[in-house]
Amino acid sequence: MHANSAIDPSVPPASEGCSACESDGGWWLHLRRCTTCGSIGCCDSSPAQHATAHFTETGHPIVRSFEPGESWFWNYESDAYTEGPDLAPPVARPDGQGSPAPRDRVPADWRNLLH
Repeated sequence: MHANSAIDPSVPPASEGCSACESDGGWWLHLRRCTTCGSIGCCDSSPAQHATAHFTETGHPIVRSFEPGESWFWNYESDAYTEGPDLAPPVARPDGQGSPAPRDRVPADWRNLLH
């Protein structure tokens, strides 16, 4: 997939948290939003690294940070930051969600479990 076709600014985020972590009872540190389909996955510091797994499974190469106050894009194919347009809201997880999250599933030794 060419990078220019990998960003659909009209697609809203699919969830407020990592959908794969939600499905398997996991937790995440930071979130990334697929700019092709809106899937939300956890970052590479998170135990499960679902955002990168989504790229590997789908070939969708570009994500945008889904963290409050961050607006950067990452291209997995070029392994570099890239530019992108404004995306459909919301542009970040809810402020009250916190990080790591979900709070009720984050283990006490979570810092030792990061990549």
